[in-house]
Amino acid sequence: MSSTRSRVSLSLIILLVIVGFLAFLFFYIKRQFTETKTEVSQVVMVQKITSMGKLELVKYAMKDIVEKKEVHTFLPDEKVLFLAVGEVTACIDLTKVKQEDITQNKDSVIVVLPQPEICYAKLDHQQSKVYDITGAWFPSNARDMVEDVYKIAEKKILEESKKMNITGKARDNAQLIFKPLLESISGKKVVLKFK
Repeated sequence: MSSTRSRVSLSLIILLVIVGFLAFLFFYIKRQFTETKTEVSQVVMVQKITSMGKLELVKYAMKDIVEKKEVHTFLPDEKVLFLAVGEVTACIDLTKVKQEDITQNKDSVIVVLPQPEICYAKLDHQQSKVYDITGAWFPSNARDMVEDVYKIAEKKILEESKKMNITGKARDNAQLIFKPLLESISGKKVVLKFK
């Protein structure tokens, strides 16, 4: 009887070891197949080198709330609510100034500058946020709506900066910032004019 008991106990221990090993093997294999590893490879190449000659004179930091809504007849409307944070910079391209644009007299210098222009308008992707997307049935619809609202927001901050006369402010700042710099370099009175 005790030998039967010891055989049953030994069989039970062997069975538990086998079940434990199979459970370990199951979870190990499951983990191997469900675990994801992210690998990123990058190759950065210089595509173009551009000489810069633009004097940035004013930068507007802007915020805008954009709501884009697509109204459907039968399906629910698709809507995205977006907080756009960006900046618009105006500058003068000093590479356009030619020798004939600079006239010197005994005690003064006249410099004819090109008209200020908008150097760039860009959104800050770190601070801009999508607050709400509703009615998008598929992820591709939501992605397209977000891409569209980014384009709308970038265009809108550019238009608003033009309405706020950003290039006029750049002209004023040229008189306040660039003119004293030229006067200190030349030692003469400087008159700035624009083409």
